[in-house]
Amino acid sequence: MPQVDSDEIRARAYKLWEEAGKPEGRIDEFWYEAEQQLKEERIRHELKTPDTL
Repeated sequence: MPQVDSDEIRARAYKLWEEAGKPEGRIDEFWYEAEQQLKEERIRHELKTPDTL
């Protein structure tokens, strides 16, 4: 599975947290969701590259 930089995860998690209304006590949930989203985006991108066609 592709690696994702922790700064990217942090930025995405913060965005998700803000969009959810900034709830308290759910940081792990947003971190995990952000990490999963970024990994899935990387996989989709890798599958679309010309050298894998």
